[in-house]
Amino acid sequence: MDNKVPIRAILTGVTGMVGEGVLHECLQHPAVEAVLVINRKPCGLTHPRLTEILLPDFFDLSGIEGQVSGYNACFFCLGVSSIGLDEAEFTRLTYTLTLNFANLISQANPGMTFCYVSGAGTASTEQGRLMWARVKGKTENDLHKLPFKQVYAFRPGYMHPTPGLKNTLSSYKYFSWLYPLGRTLFPKVFCSLKEMGLAMIHAAAYGYEKPVLEVQDIVACAKRNKG
Repeated sequence: MDNKVPIRAILTGVTGMVGEGVLHECLQHPAVEAVLVINRKPCGLTHPRLTEILLPDFFDLSGIEGQVSGYNACFFCLGVSSIGLDEAEFTRLTYTLTLNFANLISQANPGMTFCYVSGAGTASTEQGRLMWARVKGKTENDLHKLPFKQVYAFRPGYMHPTPGLKNTLSSYKYFSWLYPLGRTLFPKVFCSLKEMGLAMIHAAAYGYEKPVLEVQDIVACAKRNKG
């Protein structure tokens, strides 16, 4: 995307920690002209650049088909934990749901850049012992087959929360004090939610040389401010 073209982004998962953090960065960033949030429940925010559509069932997109055109980026932050789920259900809620949504918006928006929140340890081979890693790998791979301009898979590890946001997981209060040390000792694992948001915006605005962004790529892309 030419860096002179304002970003008009579709954003999902805003009632979760990652999506809320990405939205926070979008609403402050000068390159972002408009954000369409698609949620199951209200995000509770109002902003001149923000539009919200409530979609109770992400497997039934018939009600939004006429409302998702005119956008050039998608920041897909919707996701579930694999804890307590068998492979069939995790596949339905991760692979099937994501591809269902991506199919619709790729047809409505030729030339769109799609940014997908995956996870550190995802298996691009779709093989391996960890069920979630295989499913995420297949999701990443099949997103690349859709008619997007570009697809970027973001694989964060630990993300330091953005202060003041309401959807930060409660467990993070026990680990936040470790962040400065972890960032120094394990730079391939630790990044911040702010960097995650900025990296997605910059990948859409300026591009990135790799289709898969590991933690160090997320940090590097967050610092990018020109093509």
